[in-house]
Amino acid sequence: MAKLNKKTVDDINVKGLRVLVRCDFNVPLKEGKITDENRLVAALPTIKKLIGDGGKVILCSHLGKPKGEPKPELSLAPVAVRLSELLGQEVKFAADDNVVGENAKAAVAAMNEGDVVLLQNTRYRKEETKNEDNFSEELASLCDVFVNDAFGTAHRAHCSNVGVTKYVKTAAVGYLMEKEIAFLGNAVETPERPFVAILGGAKVADKLNVISNLLEKCDTLIIGGGMAYTFIKAQGHNVGASLVDDTKLDYCREMMEKAEKLGKKLLLPVDTAIAKAFPSPIDAEIEVGYVDVDKMPEGELGLDIGPKTIEIFANEVKSAKTVVWNGPMGVFENPQLAKGTIAVAEALANTEATTIIGGGDSAAAVNTLGFGSKMTHISTGGGASLEFLEGKEMPGVAAAQDK
Repeated sequence: MAKLNKKTVDDINVKGLRVLVRCDFNVPLKEGKITDENRLVAALPTIKKLIGDGGKVILCSHLGKPKGEPKPELSLAPVAVRLSELLGQEVKFAADDNVVGENAKAAVAAMNEGDVVLLQNTRYRKEETKNEDNFSEELASLCDVFVNDAFGTAHRAHCSNVGVTKYVKTAAVGYLMEKEIAFLGNAVETPERPFVAILGGAKVADKLNVISNLLEKCDTLIIGGGMAYTFIKAQGHNVGASLVDDTKLDYCREMMEKAEKLGKKLLLPVDTAIAKAFPSPIDAEIEVGYVDVDKMPEGELGLDIGPKTIEIFANEVKSAKTVVWNGPMGVFENPQLAKGTIAVAEALANTEATTIIGGGDSAAAVNTLGFGSKMTHISTGGGASLEFLEGKEMPGVAAAQDK
């Protein structure tokens, strides 16, 4: 799957044609201002290529979860303003609550080669997430060519990334999509070894299939974050009041057995940061202690990996040639409980290995801590990169035409 045998923007001629581009502009907003524009910047190469080739570029995206109705605070208007600045040319915003309305149709009809129009939030329409034909057909009526460059939603089959492809003659993928699949695909299918995978985050349930799939592909699997406590309990230790999924204890034991059978290293925390309660608010100062995982006191909960674990995990990364990381090692939003996540980020920043950060919280952590530029690739899709690592087919990729 790593070699993406799909039509890309380099394989199509868009001169004079209307090109609908599904981007991922699902950016965080605070009081109408964009607080992290990584996703906008990531979309620029594809947009500039299509402008340069003389296409009439119509952009669409979702933002947040308006659940099928117009919500002014989730309008894409601020994105049009910032994109205009980033591109150095006007991005005309078609403010239709029904997305493909009079404004959109008029704006598209008036386009010249190289012009850019942005449609309203596709999730203002309830049909979008259900992939219903009527909205897919409306979107397709605006264009001659469709390009999907939204890796962040590639694991979903919606109107604006999958449904629309039924009604257009040409459906290709953009540069971002191509890059994501090359990095994640090569890492999983043909990695340079040793290949180390690091999984964190709160819930084992979210990562069940990923754990199983990665054990078959990697040389070492490191598990931290909240999900580690279910594994620690499965080892027979008392984990106090830590987050545990008792329904997954057998699964954790199976995974430990699987690792042994396949001759893979499965590294779990040997010590942990503990506190009497979860910090509230999340960044509040709390009293933190450190204990070995077999000495966790009743009533206290583990909230980060401890110093011995940090050393073991960081050492393992040093000898790696490929590292994939998805999910923080602790409650990284709290400075006292971010030490494990910071240490892993530092270890990845200081290695010569190919380092791939699988979107979501790990991407946020790496960027917030200032290590972003030291990573080989930071995925723009949290859930999408996870499903990719599970080995699932992505509807958003499958819908594009083969070369």
